[in-house]
Amino acid sequence: MTAALLKLEDLWVRFRTRTGIIEAVRGISFEVGRERLGIVGESGSGKTMTGRAVLRLIRPPGVVEARRMMLEDTDLLGLSERQMRAVRGSRIAMVMQDPKFSLNPVMRIGRQLMEALKVHARVSASEARERALEMLAAVHIRDPQRVFNAYPHELSGGMGQRVMIAMMLIPGPDLLIADEPTSALDVTVQLQVLGIMDALVRERGMGLVFISHDLRLVATFCDRVLVMYAGRIVEELQANRLEEARHPYTRGLLNCLPKIGGGKEPLPVLQREAAWAR
Repeated sequence: MTAALLKLEDLWVRFRTRTGIIEAVRGISFEVGRERLGIVGESGSGKTMTGRAVLRLIRPPGVVEARRMMLEDTDLLGLSERQMRAVRGSRIAMVMQDPKFSLNPVMRIGRQLMEALKVHARVSASEARERALEMLAAVHIRDPQRVFNAYPHELSGGMGQRVMIAMMLIPGPDLLIADEPTSALDVTVQLQVLGIMDALVRERGMGLVFISHDLRLVATFCDRVLVMYAGRIVEELQANRLEEARHPYTRGLLNCLPKIGGGKEPLPVLQREAAWAR
C-alpha cells in the first residue's frame, strides 16, 4: 500500500433512538493510500455510514467518535464545520448511489458543475465553463455542450452518473468515496462507468474508496477489500485473493453467488453466527 491519505482508528457511529442506542459502525480501523480500496457487505453493514462519517455528514441524532480520523496531516475531527466545508469537495469527494437524488432537478447541468468548481477555486465564469466542458469530455460524454445545457431529467441513468463523477472530480480532490455508484445501472453501463473512474483515479494519482455489495465487481476493480458485517470489519485481504477468504461470513457470501453452468439446485443460504457481530 502507498503512503496513507486517510487513517481511521476506532471509528464509531451511533444513533440515539427511542428504543436505545443503535451502533451502525463499531470500532473500525483502516488506512487508504493512493489505491482502490473496496468495502463490501450487506445492506445495513455500515458501509455507507463509514463513508459519510469520514466527510462528517452524520447529523444528530447521529454521533461520530474516533480515536483518530486523519486526512494526511489534517485532523478531521478537530475541524470546525466551516473548515470541514472547505475539505468536502476540494480534498475528499463522495459520489452518491443514485444521481436522481443528488443532482438539483431545477438547475442545468453546466451551472451545477461550475458551482462545484467555483465554491473551491477562484475562477472566472468563462474559465469555470471551460473546465466544466473539459470534465464532461473526460467522463466520455460525447456531446458535452448538449449535456452542459441539459436538465437532470433529460439524462439517462448512466449519463447522470457520469455527470456526478465529473462534478465530484472537477475540484481535484485527493480522495474519492464512491457509494455504490453503479448499482442503478445495467451491466454494460456499469463497466463503462467503472472504466472511467479507474482511468481518472490512475491519471490523477487519487485514492478511491469503492463501497459495494457486489463481491465480483470489487474483486475485479479494487486493489484491497474490507468485508463489513454488523458495523465491524471482519476480514481484510487483497482483491485478487478474495477466493482465499477465510472468515465464514465472507465464505458464505462467496458461496451464495450464482455461477454460470453451476446447476439448477438452490443457492445455499448464509448461516449466520452470533460471534460474527461481537
